[in-house]
Amino acid sequence: MCGLAGILHLEGDGIVTRRELEPMVAALAPRGPDGTGYYTEPGIGLGHARLSIIDLAGGDQPIHNEDQTVWTVFNGEIFNYVELRAELETRGHCFYTQTDTEVIVHAYEEYGDDFPSHLNGQFAIALWDAPRRRLLLVRDRPGILPLYFTHDPGRLLFASEVKALLPAMRRRPALDPAALNQLMTFWAPVSPASLFQGVEEVSPGEMVVVENGRLRRQRYWEWTFPGDGEYLRGSAEELAEELHELLLDATRLRLRADVPVGAYLSGGLDSSGIAGLVKHSGHPHLRTFSIRFEDPGVDETEHQERMIRHLGTDHTSILCRNADIADIFPRVIARTEAPVLRTAPAPMSILSGLVRQQGYKVVLTGEGADEVLGGYDLFKEAKIRQFWARQPDSKWRPALLKKLYPYLDLNQRSGSAYLKQFFGQGLDDPEAMGFSHLPRWSTTGKTRDFFSPEFRATITDDPEATLAARLPAGFSRWHSFNRAQFLEARTLMAGYLLNSQGDRMLMANSVEGRFPFLDHRIIEFANRLHPTMKMRGLNEKYLLKKALTRHLPRETVARYKQPYRAPDIAAFFGAGGPPDYVRECLSPESLQATGYFDAQRVQHLLKKIEHGRVIGFKDNMAFLGVLSTQLWHRTFVEERPAQVTS
Repeated sequence: MCGLAGILHLEGDGIVTRRELEPMVAALAPRGPDGTGYYTEPGIGLGHARLSIIDLAGGDQPIHNEDQTVWTVFNGEIFNYVELRAELETRGHCFYTQTDTEVIVHAYEEYGDDFPSHLNGQFAIALWDAPRRRLLLVRDRPGILPLYFTHDPGRLLFASEVKALLPAMRRRPALDPAALNQLMTFWAPVSPASLFQGVEEVSPGEMVVVENGRLRRQRYWEWTFPGDGEYLRGSAEELAEELHELLLDATRLRLRADVPVGAYLSGGLDSSGIAGLVKHSGHPHLRTFSIRFEDPGVDETEHQERMIRHLGTDHTSILCRNADIADIFPRVIARTEAPVLRTAPAPMSILSGLVRQQGYKVVLTGEGADEVLGGYDLFKEAKIRQFWARQPDSKWRPALLKKLYPYLDLNQRSGSAYLKQFFGQGLDDPEAMGFSHLPRWSTTGKTRDFFSPEFRATITDDPEATLAARLPAGFSRWHSFNRAQFLEARTLMAGYLLNSQGDRMLMANSVEGRFPFLDHRIIEFANRLHPTMKMRGLNEKYLLKKALTRHLPRETVARYKQPYRAPDIAAFFGAGGPPDYVRECLSPESLQATGYFDAQRVQHLLKKIEHGRVIGFKDNMAFLGVLSTQLWHRTFVEERPAQVTS
């Protein structure tokens, strides 16, 4: 991965100087520590920070076509560049490098605006067509890599991260109240919004075209699902074999690099499956990496060691202590550029730091399998709740939830009341847009109770209505399971998992993550499967397990899914009390100065924590949401650099 930035004059041929671009590119240094490059002509300036992965000597950007009329700066990888280059050469295109970047300019020449459909990769692209005075901003299909833009008087600024826009902006950064309200519901703003007023993202699967001073957005790819009777036909064994071949090829393509490639190994089905596919593909030497926790409640060392023995990998792990999370958290928020509701990104930053220390720039990860192939408890909950909704007064139908959460004492009156209050939401309308997610959105939305009355008065947005307005036309006709998949992929996955927990934590240490499960061919294949091929009864990722069984120990395949978690509030309140920055950010004076949160409510939460009273999911999310928003304000609005104590 790399970082890109640029300035486009929307009227006339104003001059963009390298001096204007250099601070933008400098802000992207962690994304591209191996070199910088610039191109300017009247009306446009492009900048690039490079992380060299392919064609180490000749792949510097910007890259151009034969007559230097089409230029690009690009962040990511085009995994099918070898095949695409061969095809383009047969059509008369001449290449001057061995880098994957160059196929972009020639594919644009050959296929026009349809060129992204020919790319198998993860990418954020800025392409300048000089004769037509035309800028294209393109983001990969699932949204692995970020790309932002903002209008400045007479200009369009664009970059891989918002922090690279700030040096060129003629206005001070400010928080968008509607975006924060959405984040406190869905864990991320509804695309294309960002936390910064006036700054938008290029949405996943979207191309933004700027021509003749006008901007238009067009979607070139979308998650789509078939109607009844239109699913893929075949036995489970036949479909599992087809899925296995797709996964094997997606993994093989993602091993292409001129530097060593490693893999994350959490011990779960997804990362273990990818590691098994790497070994099966004949990769000569597999290096794996993992994170361990001092908190036994979230540690997976036992499962990691089983896979290390099974695969015989050269493995390195790092221990994450609670104090490490608290130490690094301000820097995490500086990288995410958005508040977070859990600490999970922090250990991922520590893990990518280990990868880089070991001399690796590229790792494969198992991210995306749950969204694509049906792995989350949320999908199981929704299935049970759909069944429950047919007889909402039934006593035994909601008891099926005990299979998911055996620790719930459903025999007590309080347990039954909890079921009705939490999981029973929306039973009167199981076909509603967000039925599958209502319990989660409601729980997360409790964080909004901490908003100050003054800040709440500035919010006119209804998050669910905003999300509903962005849904595809055919959404309501899809199977309920597929609707749940879509919502998860387009909110939590793209907005949080691939961004705050994925790209930003990898790029914090100049490491590129690659995601075989998010190969668009696998997504499109999985979307055409009947939901029973993804979840058989309450057995999650049914077809994936059949496809990967040959590579994994029986215990790994049969193991109940354990979601990746990290200590939250506990990370900040050790024996010595919270770090100074926590006390400062959550002091009544700081809270009143920013104006986002009710200082009295926050102080009540802090007293509850310090007195050791029972802390649940809502309190954890509220604490982290308030703290990270305050850190965001301190970093970007007050422009105070993030500090860590270690």
